[in-house]
Amino acid sequence: MRSLLSRRLVAIAAGALFCAGAQAAIPATAAEPVASVLAQAERHKTPLLDTLKDLCNIESGSRDLEGLSRLANLIADRFKALGGDVRLIDGNADVYPMEDTPKQLGHEVLATFHGKGTKKILMIAHMDTVYLKGMLAKQPFRIDGNKAFGLGIADDKQGVALILHTVAMLKDLGFADYGTLTVLINSDEEIGSPGSRKLITQLGAEHDVTMSFEGSRVNADKLSLATSGIAGVFLKVQGKASHAGNAPQDGINALYEMAHQVLQMRDLSRPDGSVKMNWTVAKAGSNRNVIPDSAEAAADVRVLRVEDYDALEKTVRERAARQLVPGAKVSVVFERRRPPLEASAASRTLAAQAQAVYRELGRELVIDPVAEGGGTDAAFAAQQTKNAVIERFGLQGYGAHSTNDEYVLVDSIVPRLYLGTRLVMEVSRGAVK
Repeated sequence: MRSLLSRRLVAIAAGALFCAGAQAAIPATAAEPVASVLAQAERHKTPLLDTLKDLCNIESGSRDLEGLSRLANLIADRFKALGGDVRLIDGNADVYPMEDTPKQLGHEVLATFHGKGTKKILMIAHMDTVYLKGMLAKQPFRIDGNKAFGLGIADDKQGVALILHTVAMLKDLGFADYGTLTVLINSDEEIGSPGSRKLITQLGAEHDVTMSFEGSRVNADKLSLATSGIAGVFLKVQGKASHAGNAPQDGINALYEMAHQVLQMRDLSRPDGSVKMNWTVAKAGSNRNVIPDSAEAAADVRVLRVEDYDALEKTVRERAARQLVPGAKVSVVFERRRPPLEASAASRTLAAQAQAVYRELGRELVIDPVAEGGGTDAAFAAQQTKNAVIERFGLQGYGAHSTNDEYVLVDSIVPRLYLGTRLVMEVSRGAVK
């Protein structure tokens, strides 16, 4: 497989229209597309679809260690072929444990490209998916008109492919005016990035710009300056079992207490949508004729500001102390899975430059400063820096986490390749401070 992929890269490089050093002729602002960059984006369109096929036809659920290993090695080989210094990082080295964190995590791919400039640029995407092993047999990669289908293709294998081909385009164009171009492809994003969050935070603080390649929407050609923070509330109640017919009075009904807790915390979402808390899972008991001795429930939480977590957790714990059933033992875990990404001044400046680049193609790029509800790794990259961090550099797509209709739009490949490549050039040459 490696030799085939290497031949693809050689074939692409052989058709490069720009020689080394020619990038100096690129104007600071252009009313028309930079012809050499657009030509390379068009040249990479079909090879990128081939890359997507390779990526999607390896199953890589967050707990599928064998599949993640195969995919990590494939991606690492591709970056090595492009001249990067590549390392596989053990995701188990520094884990932030959560309720659903598996005992073993996959590896992250870290690739570094050294240029002759000063700017440090970070690109991130993830290789893991939400799908169970075995689904590939029924849903292999396929193209139907303007749609390319595949497991995890929109979330986020398109992001991996875009980064690979953006780096390849820069190489083909002979462009190396950046100081450091760093790529991180992690393997645990879908389960809250327990093994990679610390590294992402560290890299975000070390780089001038972070470009995150989660996908855009089919009906919204945009970038995002904000994403939601995600948390979970896990409620557990311990009671006492007894016969429901003969001696219910001898039991302590954990189900009653759990229901009481859920109902008294059903109104913690804010009307303006800045805080959302919704109970989504509950279970109790073992048999119809037994007073349940245990019960548990879980709630999904979304916030727009880091400080919103503190206020909500305080309220949850205050409410949990108001018990209904004497003798029941109530415990609450408030788990902060992801911080929110909040729009910064540096991100707004970079987004304006991205809009100018997109207008070179005659296209208008929407910049969204408000989170939609989803959370991503971009928030970790922004935790310890005020530098620009922007999300959704990926292809337009639909159906993430669905079972049979996840796809990306083929005609978004060229514009997004052009956008990513040109923006790296603009940042490298100091157009964005």
